[in-house]
Amino acid sequence: MMENKVFVSFTFYSTILILKMYVVAIITGQVRLRKKAFANPEDALRNGGLQYYREDPDVERCRRAHQNDMENIFPFLFLGAIYSLLHPTPAVARIHFFIFCVGRIVHTIAYLLQLKAPTRSVAYGVAQLPCFSMALQILLATTPYW
Repeated sequence: MMENKVFVSFTFYSTILILKMYVVAIITGQVRLRKKAFANPEDALRNGGLQYYREDPDVERCRRAHQNDMENIFPFLFLGAIYSLLHPTPAVARIHFFIFCVGRIVHTIAYLLQLKAPTRSVAYGVAQLPCFSMALQILLATTPYW
């Protein structure tokens, strides 16, 4: 694995993104506890009663941030792994992975802290650029084998 510098770089940035997703999940749980807004009746009963079996806008914001991560990071994991097999230039690949990672981190911060628009949208768009680039390169590399 260590011989493929691109894959090592991909592994590094992917791991950062997975850890970021874990952090968002932990934040969601902490907001649930602080706001006493539980998704399951048994959790509400354990934490004060069925009146806490409810939704909360802050919890839902955290859940949407996590959902958005899953919708974007999971495809990146596929694209980045396949892209790594194409033997791209290590520096160019690293730039792809770095831009996506930073874009997703900024997106999450903007989502959770409710930063002024269009911060979140710009972060989302910037993070999509390397994904589109990798997808296009994968398609170009595999087209001859249809």
